[in-house]
Amino acid sequence: MTSPTQDARRVPADLADRLLDIRRIYHEPGIERFPRAQQVLDRYPDAERIEVPSHQAIPGLYGNEGNVEDWVRNKREVLVLGEKKSLSARRNERSSDWIAPSTANGCAMACSYCYVPRRKGYANPITVFANIEKILGYLQRHAARQGVKAEPNQCDPVDWVYDIGENSDCSVDAMVSDNVRDLVDLFARLPNAKASFATKLVNRALLDYDPRGGTRVRFSLMPAETSRVVDVRTSKIADRIAAIDDFVEAGYEVHLNFSPVIVHENWLADWSELLDQIADGTSERTRGQLAAEVIFLTHNEGLHDVNLGWHPTGEDLLWRPDLQQLKRSQSGQWNVRYKTPWKGRWVTELTELIAAKLPTCRVRYAF
Repeated sequence: MTSPTQDARRVPADLADRLLDIRRIYHEPGIERFPRAQQVLDRYPDAERIEVPSHQAIPGLYGNEGNVEDWVRNKREVLVLGEKKSLSARRNERSSDWIAPSTANGCAMACSYCYVPRRKGYANPITVFANIEKILGYLQRHAARQGVKAEPNQCDPVDWVYDIGENSDCSVDAMVSDNVRDLVDLFARLPNAKASFATKLVNRALLDYDPRGGTRVRFSLMPAETSRVVDVRTSKIADRIAAIDDFVEAGYEVHLNFSPVIVHENWLADWSELLDQIADGTSERTRGQLAAEVIFLTHNEGLHDVNLGWHPTGEDLLWRPDLQQLKRSQSGQWNVRYKTPWKGRWVTELTELIAAKLPTCRVRYAF
């Protein structure tokens, strides 16, 4: 008979087989000097190894428009190993107090609204940063300098919150290396700090970690019909909801990431159904500790053009000129957001619906 622990470990293996078939590993010179890099190389012994000057500049991978046709293949078959040379914690004050230095970048999943590919140029496979000990040391020292949090804020009433997955999904990263386990272990020990990451993947191997309340998992949720179109290569919405209680029991704090909220003709009715599913699928204990962030879709003209080359169906939902307005970003690109008068009303409608359907779930912020 299979024990629950053995069964939990088998599920991620199935996920790894579906998401990852690593055949090429691009790596910086001398990357083997890092034990974490050696761990990853040993995990994929048959992969071709290609030395490159920098993880940020890989000829033929980044900036190659022809890679649009191989969008998903690159995510499945390519891995990058590099060193995170510049370490800094950036103030956030929205989903977290600080954005931690990345221990990974990119993703094996392929959500068609993801902003990260805009920066990398027609390919977005996982990059693992191998100097994990240096990153952990930086975070420990940074948290120590903050001292006790003087007053509550919407990030957390007690702890300084560090987002450890801004440019990746930690549930996927944990299938490639032990970086995520090391981060969870660190924040379990820190007396004044908490890790946080959003995820669209149920990786039950994380239930074997010992977070001791030091890590907040934010399960990203949207109505299932919409998710089936735009959440490419992710866990089903029903599976994410079904995992919430298990993560709470394992010692994680679990919040909800209602993002992105995508408006269409029946969007509010779909959200009503989703909120009922959450209420019916979670325990009283879980619902009592829930909080949520609500983020309406921001899309990008450049990403729209890229998506037309590999997943045009998703753009029927994401690119709605009749509902959206253009806004120039700080980087000079054109973003599209829902038109201001309508968006304000829609934000109010959704937050009122959350209050009615999940009255114990505090909305930390909505925009």
